[in-house]
Amino acid sequence: MSKKNENPLKKVCIICAKASIEDVYATLVMANGAVMEGIEAKVFFTFFGLDGITKKQMKKLHTATVGNPGMRMPGGLPFPTLLGLIPGVEAGVSTMMKGTMDKLDIPPVEEFLEMITAGGGEIYACKLAMDMFKLELKDLWEGTSGVLTIGEFYERCDGENTQIIFT
Repeated sequence: MSKKNENPLKKVCIICAKASIEDVYATLVMANGAVMEGIEAKVFFTFFGLDGITKKQMKKLHTATVGNPGMRMPGGLPFPTLLGLIPGVEAGVSTMMKGTMDKLDIPPVEEFLEMITAGGGEIYACKLAMDMFKLELKDLWEGTSGVLTIGEFYERCDGENTQIIFT
């Protein structure tokens, strides 16, 4: 017997700080899932996670092969992390990952961002990271809601039944 949640989640604030395919897509899947469930979603891209919304980088995301303890080879065998040091291995793994995602009909980053914002989600860039990488709003995906300090982002994360998620 399922018990109705008396304190349903109303808002998620997701912080993406890494630019690997798996980190950016985890952020996008969670944000899209939230808006599809009627939950308010705000996403903050910071440090290398900015690549997920930077026009020049968002289509070039790759899978981290070195130091990634979750890497698996076909058949589920562990991926020897030192193989990632061999030239071309990371590109090959990234191509395989993108191919699998295409077969599963997982949308590209830009389409995911459009789905999130169409559902009412908001996409923000970190001011500190923007300054560090000498980026401007014009360098970001057109649907970006703005550039905020972390304090300004936290102000948008107020309210009961709100969760902050760091990917």
